[in-house]
Amino acid sequence: MAARAMWKAELALGDEVLPVKLHAAAEDRGVHFRLLHARDRTPVRQQLVDPRTGEEVAREEVRRGLEVEAGVFVVLTDEELASLEPPASRRIEVARFVPAGALDPGWYRRPYLLGPDGDAEGYFALARALEASGRVGIARWVMRKQRHAGALAPRGRHLALIALHDASDVVAATELEAPDGPAVGAGERRLAEQLVAALDAPFEPETLRDEYRERVAALVEARAAGRSFAMPQEEAPAPRADLAEALRESLKAAKKERRVA
Repeated sequence: MAARAMWKAELALGDEVLPVKLHAAAEDRGVHFRLLHARDRTPVRQQLVDPRTGEEVAREEVRRGLEVEAGVFVVLTDEELASLEPPASRRIEVARFVPAGALDPGWYRRPYLLGPDGDAEGYFALARALEASGRVGIARWVMRKQRHAGALAPRGRHLALIALHDASDVVAATELEAPDGPAVGAGERRLAEQLVAALDAPFEPETLRDEYRERVAALVEARAAGRSFAMPQEEAPAPRADLAEALRESLKAAKKERRVA
């Protein structure tokens, strides 16, 4: 079944404009429970309650506010917030192209797929040229009353548009605590390199499964059919304090699995 477009837009690169369709590149298929009354299994609803009186507050009496200091709020009206929204637009503006390695994975927020919406030749020519260049485009667009920044990148024969975090939200690796103690020795480094080499293999997307979701689905299916369900038990690996010993054991295990495969 063909992916359904969620938005139509124009991909603008200087004076060149390509009509495109935006598709979701990932779907939320996680477990979403409903809250039920334990007595009669009726879904319950959440209420807005004044914590001082315990009384329910009608939604029309609720205002949005930001706490600027302890107990002090600035209240904003819906009209004020609406006036801050960017003007609606169907244009995805590509401002520049940068080396693909310039974007750390920590910048990535949400992936989309772009498909052609008329000029297929120009679209696929751009996708091929972008892949050959080893670069990604930095783009901006407005969707659902919000301004977004993203990376335009090749994905197979097509283009992907990956929404990026705001610069103030990204935590740089340099903010982590600096390494302490002696430097990594040559022996430990060789073991680590051997472990990486031993585990080298093609990417298999089917191995990336949400096991919790699968177990919940199996439990629900069994309960709905009146069957019992035995939860599989897994033993957590014992922690290792010594890096070199942990690497040696991992290397042995990896080599053993390869011989069996």
